[in-house]
Amino acid sequence: MTIKPLRSFESSHSQTGQSPSKKLWMAAIKPPMYSVAIMPIAVGTAIAWAETRTLHWPIFLTFLLSAVLILAWENLSNDVFDSETGIDQNKHHSLVNLTGNKPLIFWIGNLCLALGVLGIVAIALWQRDFTVLGLILACCGLGYLYQGPPFRLGYHGLGEILCFFAFGPLAVEAAYYSQTQTFSLTALAASVVVGISTTLVLFCSHFHQVADDIAAGKRSPIVRLGTQRAANLLPWACGGLFGLIVVGAALGFFPLWTLIALASLPPALSLCRHVGQFHNHPERVSNSKFIAVSLHFWSGVLLCLGFVV
Repeated sequence: MTIKPLRSFESSHSQTGQSPSKKLWMAAIKPPMYSVAIMPIAVGTAIAWAETRTLHWPIFLTFLLSAVLILAWENLSNDVFDSETGIDQNKHHSLVNLTGNKPLIFWIGNLCLALGVLGIVAIALWQRDFTVLGLILACCGLGYLYQGPPFRLGYHGLGEILCFFAFGPLAVEAAYYSQTQTFSLTALAASVVVGISTTLVLFCSHFHQVADDIAAGKRSPIVRLGTQRAANLLPWACGGLFGLIVVGAALGFFPLWTLIALASLPPALSLCRHVGQFHNHPERVSNSKFIAVSLHFWSGVLLCLGFVV
C-alpha cells in the first residue's frame, strides 16, 4: 500500500499552468489543512459507532460542517492578528495581504465562527444537553489564546500545547459525546494519537519561517530549539504516535484492526527524512507541513477504518 503526501499548494506552482494569483489564493485558503478539523470528529464518531453500533447522521454531518467553519475562523483570524505584528509581511499568500482589507477578513472569520457555533448549539438543543457546546467553546477559547491579543501564546512557544488539547482530547471527546452523551476512555486514548498528528502539522509549519518569527519576536519551538534539534524530535514524535496505536491495540483499548493505521508509516518516514535533510533551507522545507497533513489524514482515516471494521 503506497500512500502519497497531499500536495502543497505553495510549492507546486511551477508544476502547474495556474496563474500566480490563483496559486496564491489556493495557498491562502489551504484546502488540505481542513482535514485537521474533520479528523477529530471522524475518529470520535467512529469510536462511538464501534461501541454502540448506532450513528446519528444529522449530528455527525452538522458537527463536521461546524468544525470546518470554526477552523476557517481560526485561520482567518490568525491572518488578521499576524498582520498586526508584522510577522506576515513576507507571506504573500496571507488573505490580509492578498485582499488588502483586514476588516473584511476579520468579519468573514467572525461569521464563520458564529455559524460554526450555531451548528453546535443546534446539536445541544437537539440533545437537550450542552456538554458538547461547552467542549467546543473551550476549543475556540484555546484557538483564541493561541494567536489573539493580548494573549498571543503562540508567540511564547505554547501553540503546539494548545493545538494538542483543542484538536485532540477536547474535539475527539466532543464528537464521541455528541453521539452517545457519555465519555469514553477509548476515545480519550485515541485523542492522544489525533492530538500528536495535528500538533505535528503546526510544528512543521514553523521550519521555513524562522527568520520572520525571530524578527517579530515569536518564540516558536523551532526558534527556541533551532532547526536541527527540532528536526531530530520528529522521529520521536512519529514513533510515539505509532507506538500508542500498537500499545492501545495490545492493551485492548483499540480493536486489533486499528493496527491498519501503521500503513500510514510512509508519510511519517518521508516527513522525518525531508525535514532532517532540509530543516535549514526555508524554501525546500516549506512543504513539510503538507507532508505532516498527509500523515495526519491517512493515520486518522485508517484509525477510523480500524474502529469501523
